Amino acid sequence: MTTLASPTGRSQTLTALFLAVAMAVVVGTALGFQHIGGYMPCKLCLEQRTPYYVGVPLMALAALSSAMHWPAWMTRALLALGGLLMLYGLYLGAFHAGVEWRWWAGPTDCAAVSGTIDTGGKGLLDVLNEVVPPRCEDAALRVLGLSFAGWNVLASAFLAVVALRGAFRKG
Repeated sequence: MTTLASPTGRSQTLTALFLAVAMAVVVGTALGFQHIGGYMPCKLCLEQRTPYYVGVPLMALAALSSAMHWPAWMTRALLALGGLLMLYGLYLGAFHAGVEWRWWAGPTDCAAVSGTIDTGGKGLLDVLNEVVPPRCEDAALRVLGLSFAGWNVLASAFLAVVALRGAFRKG
């Protein structure tokens, strides 16, 4: 059985690099849908991004740790932490998907959280009447039957398996 003390090798470096890039692609896609596609995220959508924001630099550090031959336990612990982050992301995505399918209630304060509002020369109250923030219960888009939250469940599960396998894999 492999332990956290077992030496790391090239596979941990490649795993950590893959995870850093894959996590960046997942959160970058969400940001693209928001800023380019115009899909305004709800509170739960924004919360689902946190494991990725933490995970990308963490996996970059794991890759550096492995490439620089720092203690094996450090690289393996960072990969395991990345796996735990993705399991947390899986939980957040599954909770949000359940809210969208109305299997359980979402938070009562679930509405859009956005930055500055462009009034386009109108008064703020006039613009507020036009902007309808998304509710967590309403999926903004479904692709192949899955909402953004559903796709996040799949991405998080896959990345969790990769990270945990890399943490406990030999060599």
